[in-house]
This record gives sequence, structure tokens and C-alpha cells, in this order.
Amino acid sequence: MREIVLDTETTGFEPSEGDRIVEIGAVELFNHLPTGRTYHQYINPERNMPEAAFNVHGLSEEFLSDKPIFKNIAQEFIDFIADSKLVIHNASFDMKFLNAELGWVNRPALPNDQAIDTLAITRRKFPGSPASLDALCRRFGIDNSSRTLHGALLDSEILAEVYLELVGGRQPDLVLSGPEVKTSTDGSQSPDWRPAPRPKPLASRLSDKEKAAHETFIAALGSDALWTKET
Repeated sequence: MREIVLDTETTGFEPSEGDRIVEIGAVELFNHLPTGRTYHQYINPERNMPEAAFNVHGLSEEFLSDKPIFKNIAQEFIDFIADSKLVIHNASFDMKFLNAELGWVNRPALPNDQAIDTLAITRRKFPGSPASLDALCRRFGIDNSSRTLHGALLDSEILAEVYLELVGGRQPDLVLSGPEVKTSTDGSQSPDWRPAPRPKPLASRLSDKEKAAHETFIAALGSDALWTKET
């Protein structure tokens, strides 16, 4: 199962009022494990940067002036996410901007049901509790000390850790390695290796005294006890 943890930075809150995406960051997960593949792109919004937005992410007009416009990175971005589920904190915000940008370059919109909203998951699991990314880092003991400003790739990496905790811990599916390679008991590697039964059963750790005490306990239960019946 491939998922993409995604975040964007923008010039403001409303694409309908001329706000644009200025950064996209994304992290690939496979079976709830990071694969090491990421996507990161700064984007020239072709407009000024409001002071309030700059104070959030620190991306200035000057810094973005030589970056590609969205039209020139749209295909690369679409190729990276493909049809994978998109894990986003407050998904309606990012999906609104992504679909606005895609629409402006005459590309199909992303379906809303492609997104998994970690904000909605948080509010269901912890009703009434703070639900920001920083609050979730504190709840799960995730180090976000490098997050002095918002950054799309850094926030995606942090959100990936938060998401794995939200869905049941860092190994929610008891998958101990990625999909590509598993190591067998003889050291060889195979994509479909599975653990084999022990060739020799482990020796019992029960002492003679413990065995006798157990037999006495079973005898005291009478002839109708479940343990006295053959299966």
C-alpha cells in the first residue's frame, strides 16, 4: 500500500483571491514505512509575498523569483503522487490549492477522496484536545525542534511520524522491513521470504516442581474440567 504524506506552503488562505502555492513537500510510505523517496519543490507564485505568509514560512519573493512556475513542475508532481492516497494535515486546505493550481494549467483535479486527513483523525481520536502538528509532536514525543518555521518537506517528514502513531504506532501492520527485500535465516535475501518453523522445539522451562503443582491443580478441578477432556 503506497501513501504520500504531503504538505504545501502558500501565499495566503484563498486561491480564489489570487493566493498561490510556493512550496510542495512529500514523503513516500509503503505499508506504513518510509521508503526514503521524497518530492520537494519551491515554486514561483508570480506574485508578491504577503508579510503574514513570509512570517510563517520565510520564503521571500526574491528567493522564489528564479524557481519554476507550477505549470513547469505539474507533470513531475503528478507522476510522483500517481493515484496513491495523500496523507495531509487539514487536507481540505492543501487539496483546495492543489486543485486550483491544476485547474489553472488545464489539468484534472485530484479527487477529494484521495486524501486522508490527519486533522480529522486526530479530532476523532482525541476530541477536545489540541490538534496542531506541534501539539501532536508533543503528544507522541516526536522531535520537532528543527521546525522554527513551516517548511513543506520538513512538515511532511514530521507528519509521517505523527500519522504512523495515529494509525497504531510506528509498526502498525507488524511489517519489519520494506517491500523490496527480506533476509532469510541463512543470510540470503528474497522478496517473499517468510519465517519457517523451528527445526527443533525449544526446551520446556517448567521445573519438575511446577509440573507437579500444575497436575495437582488440574486434578482438583474434577473429571469435568476442560483440561481433562481429549480434543
